[in-house]
Amino acid sequence: MERSKPELRNAWTWVPTLYFAEGIPYVIVMYVSGFFYKRMGISNADIAFYTSLIYLPWVIKPLWSPVVDILKTKRFWIVVMQLIVACGLAGLAFSIHLPNYFFITLIFFWLLAFSSATHDIAADGFYMLALNQSEQSFFVGIRSTFYRIAWIIGQGLLIILAGYLEKSSGNIPFAWSLTFGALGILFLLLMSYHKFILPHSKYDSPVTSGSSKKFLAEFAEAFKLFFKKKSIGITIAFLLIYRFGEAQLTKIASLFFLDPKSAGGLALSTSQVGFAYGTIGILALTAGGILGGILVSKHGLKKWIWLMFAAINIPHILYIYLAFAQPSNYFIINLCVAGEQFGYGFGFTAYMLYMISVSEGEFKTAHYAICTGFMALSMMLPGMFSGWLQQMLGYKHFFIWIFITMIPGYFITKYIPIDPEFGKKKAK
Repeated sequence: MERSKPELRNAWTWVPTLYFAEGIPYVIVMYVSGFFYKRMGISNADIAFYTSLIYLPWVIKPLWSPVVDILKTKRFWIVVMQLIVACGLAGLAFSIHLPNYFFITLIFFWLLAFSSATHDIAADGFYMLALNQSEQSFFVGIRSTFYRIAWIIGQGLLIILAGYLEKSSGNIPFAWSLTFGALGILFLLLMSYHKFILPHSKYDSPVTSGSSKKFLAEFAEAFKLFFKKKSIGITIAFLLIYRFGEAQLTKIASLFFLDPKSAGGLALSTSQVGFAYGTIGILALTAGGILGGILVSKHGLKKWIWLMFAAINIPHILYIYLAFAQPSNYFIINLCVAGEQFGYGFGFTAYMLYMISVSEGEFKTAHYAICTGFMALSMMLPGMFSGWLQQMLGYKHFFIWIFITMIPGYFITKYIPIDPEFGKKKAK
């Protein structure tokens, strides 16, 4: 007799689409929202402040994760969150034309952020429950690849599509309404597909009422032990400061590309920005990350962390050049974007590996989740004031400021504890 709820499915049928679905809403909330509001005429200060606030669901994600474990299955959360993402995108599409669209669309972006953060928890948990250890190892590269494809589509092709619709229709709100509406339909299809194709793993069950108190007690103990780790103060400082400059640049870079030259920008079209920052930039970012991983595996994190710190900060000088020269040559602009993003990808490797090293121990999963909360906070707080600061200083002096902000990170990186052997590939 055929099972109505199969426990096993070929992982190729769901792992790629699941992680593609995980990447899209994050990119929409964190990056596309800024493009959208800029094209709708919102000020840089408001864009940076309000879109940075949307990081909050990822900041508190470690606190929310026990609810996902205790209530319902991971499969249930995945399907429901994808449905909510589809509804949120539809809400964006219909609310753009309203007079008070700014705050209404912000509510929908918040809905997308919350459902995306919850989906992250459920999807990663489901991946570990539905696959055995060897399958998890085999598909880790596949899931990363499709997550990265989502970034390329979200930051690149989606922006290019919106730009094309802007140009062909001559109506910016209509163009973005169509873009978000099409994406909502895509997510409705993804939700329907996953509702059918995701396996019903026997290990995927909510924490029972009898053991929920024990589960929450262990969760609280994990939090307590994290803050008792050796040199935890310098560790938290590192997690908050290492990307201080990049957190500000991320919020302002696309606005700088879109602003007219009279306002200090580069006067690129929406489609040009989508290609430069969302396609060339993402490919360079990926290449930098791959190179960083290879080098650390050979020599360890401790040997490379200084160069990685330099790589994530020194290329900001390319934006100083762009702000002062305001080049019209699109190739040069793409080259600068690629250089900065390659450095970011290379340098971010150190950040990710350091979080892993900090998480080693009895509560590895919980401690890594706490680290990701600090990671989100490190992007949220600097991003909130970056728009106001840019408007006060202008693009030229703002990018100089970003370059200077590497100084505190230099001293913090000097004192963080790193095992000299951490990250090295073990000899057979």
